Amino acid sequence: MKTIKGPALFLAQFAGDTAPFDSWQGICKWAADCGYLGVQVPSWDARLIDLEAAATSKDYCDEWIGQAAESGITVTELSCHMQGQLVAVHPAYDLAFDGFAQPSVRGNPKERQAWAVKQVEKTILASRNLGLSNVGTFSGSLAWPYIYPWPQRPAGLVEMAFDELAKRWRPLLDMAESQGVNLCYEIHPGEDLHDGVTFEMFLDRVNQHPRAKMLYDPSHYVLQCLDYIDNLDIYADRIGMFHAKDAEFNPTGRQGVYGGYQPWADRAGRFRSLGDGQVDFGAIFSKLAVMGFDGWAVVEWECAIKHPEDGAREGAQFIKDQIIRVTPHAFDDFAAGGADAVANRKMLGLVS
Repeated sequence: MKTIKGPALFLAQFAGDTAPFDSWQGICKWAADCGYLGVQVPSWDARLIDLEAAATSKDYCDEWIGQAAESGITVTELSCHMQGQLVAVHPAYDLAFDGFAQPSVRGNPKERQAWAVKQVEKTILASRNLGLSNVGTFSGSLAWPYIYPWPQRPAGLVEMAFDELAKRWRPLLDMAESQGVNLCYEIHPGEDLHDGVTFEMFLDRVNQHPRAKMLYDPSHYVLQCLDYIDNLDIYADRIGMFHAKDAEFNPTGRQGVYGGYQPWADRAGRFRSLGDGQVDFGAIFSKLAVMGFDGWAVVEWECAIKHPEDGAREGAQFIKDQIIRVTPHAFDDFAAGGADAVANRKMLGLVS
């Protein structure tokens, strides 16, 4: 058993163009004032990190970490969700996802993908220079437009999509292996890796690669009506990162899982600030402690109702209250009889 680290905050939803959210030192101090001990950093946001410098300069990394430490903040992981998404994009989403890439490669899917691969590589190298062991990412998606089988999917279509997905990610997983870093795929609707079955389909095609891990986020499972507690038991050896995010699913006679194209506040399934939804975090933190998860509990704020700064402050305290400091001994040790092997044989009637 292990005590989970935390609380930490994913900064992607908070970086902005006004102080204190527009600079690395400013946002670190703000996060510390909210009660956080760590931050997870979006590698695509130049306001917070120079990814090129972090990938090539240990001196830059040391200085950057030192600036966070001045506020009492630890960097928990880097994220390359946006770049990972662009490793595999179905043409139906080309225009929608173009904004994730730098302007020079927009409108050119082949160049955009090559740029995305380089970005993931740089995030891996930066993580190594920073002494971090996990990178959060998306898998991207080629098969997602065919998630619901109407009209009937042609035979082999999904298999071909996953073959191609594995082909694109295998070199990156091998690079991650060489650098001592895990790629943790957030299991997320919209991605081809959106549940346990699809994650296993991917693992089969990358030969159960040891660096292919999960970023566990129970909110995405609530909205799929998937058993997020059982998921922990099944994939305990593959869970490398943890986003603490809440959600609720309240189906009606008018609306269910698909949401009726409604805005987030009007959907049957919606993300909520920590403690405002339906996720049983008590059970999750107990499971993670018992299975020896040694990573960070990272708050990812996404809520259609509550103000983000309120959600962030409340989230820090929520995580503090959920973290279980694991016991160093059994509760009934006081009643131990001090028996040895000889006594045990006597108790079992094995002495002749």
